[in-house]
Amino acid sequence: MRAKVIVNDFDIGDVYFVVISKDLAKKLDICSGCRVTLVINERRLTAIAGITNQLESTVVMPRSMYESLGCPKEVDVEPYLTPQSILLIKKKLRGGKLSYEEVFKIIKDVVDGVLTDVEIAAFISAQMSVGMDIQEMVYLTKAMVETGRKLRFDEPVYDIHSIGGVPGNSKVSIVAVPIIASAGVFIPKTSSRAITSPAGTADTMGVLARVEYTEEEVLELARKVNGFIIWGGTLNLAPADDILIRVEHILRADPLAQMIASILSKKLSMGVNYLLIDIPVGLGAKVESLEKGRELASLFTQVGQGLGLSIRCALTYGGQPIGYAIGPALEAKEAIETLLGKGPMSVTEKAISIAGLVLEMADVAPRGAGRDIAKEILSSGKAYQMFKRIIEAQEGDPNVKPEDIPIGKHKAEVRAPMDGYVTGVYNQPITAIARAAGAPHDKGAGVKLHVKKGHKVKKGDVLMEIYSNSSVRLKEALKLVTKLKPITIEGMLLETYPEII
Repeated sequence: MRAKVIVNDFDIGDVYFVVISKDLAKKLDICSGCRVTLVINERRLTAIAGITNQLESTVVMPRSMYESLGCPKEVDVEPYLTPQSILLIKKKLRGGKLSYEEVFKIIKDVVDGVLTDVEIAAFISAQMSVGMDIQEMVYLTKAMVETGRKLRFDEPVYDIHSIGGVPGNSKVSIVAVPIIASAGVFIPKTSSRAITSPAGTADTMGVLARVEYTEEEVLELARKVNGFIIWGGTLNLAPADDILIRVEHILRADPLAQMIASILSKKLSMGVNYLLIDIPVGLGAKVESLEKGRELASLFTQVGQGLGLSIRCALTYGGQPIGYAIGPALEAKEAIETLLGKGPMSVTEKAISIAGLVLEMADVAPRGAGRDIAKEILSSGKAYQMFKRIIEAQEGDPNVKPEDIPIGKHKAEVRAPMDGYVTGVYNQPITAIARAAGAPHDKGAGVKLHVKKGHKVKKGDVLMEIYSNSSVRLKEALKLVTKLKPITIEGMLLETYPEII
């Protein structure tokens, strides 16, 4: 049925929602909360419908939907029919295997707004309970690529990606990318914003430079500089991924197949040919044992082969935070310090190791010599000069110094309650405290560690500092210190025997 369009500035996020007049609802035999299909210029979009008594033959839609449909004055409204994708999700829940056409149908309906969050959650749940084999993971990744935009460059594209799970890790790419680019390897890195961590690489880079670009601007950026670090969210690359991640976040779920497809679909959409995957391993990381790390690395490489993507995996130490800074601004400061040759050993070592492996993949360095070449590039100052070029190309201040970066105006210190040795600095509590302080949305919030495992401390020594631009959030973060015990200290004497009574 034909209906005129009224635009409203209401916003309910990623959900497609419209309000239709009561007369339309009656003719279509639908109720409030039911779905309708909007048709304009052969494009079909499904939306949840509310009903109003105040209009006739009218559809009220949010401006974002109106603009995505080409700003129509009228649309055709049809009753919604149960899509085949729901039956396919049920098939997967029962343990069935899906063909490429079936997976593509589900992902296409996710992107087109046909499936509700509940139905998408069922698909994610199926991946968790039933799982997917290698071939299905290949299908899932392909479908996510094919339902979005794809960038193409004129030369081989290299990239690095960490599966995350370790606080302080976002700064590593900001050091590694300039090293790799300095060697003449093209690395147009698209990064993510944090979902559950205190800082994603895009959050940290966003402290120093612009990170949001259109497709045309990315191609222009590539003509200016051999490497860059931007956020992939504005490029419409694998758009199903953003929708699925939003539902995963609500469920607090991260199924293996979806994680692999999420990473690889974004990279393939960016035209990546060669990819280095960083898999941190250790207590409190996403992967807690080398055995599990090797299994995950095998899955990545097998799925990569099925997609024509060359993948190498690096299992790295993830048993405690990387470096001493956790949070966007604090990590940006530490990244620059590392590029200047003044950073922590853990950041330097991880960055040159990751960069060195990419140099070997690109045949810039012989197998086994990549780390040494990356170290020389960093120590010579070439990486820092490339970093300045990248920052300038991304409209930041190339001369920014670590001390120029503002951090949270409120600070609290956590001190050692006794003499002893640090026996643990734990990832998950540190992450929780930094996020409670406001990271990553508050760029200046986070945690600055003063000790690592094995350090000797005296009673009253500062163990960590917590920063925030909100005094209320700082108090909440301090409460978590007492509750979660992010740092443990033990003396050398554990007990005596026999006890003295």
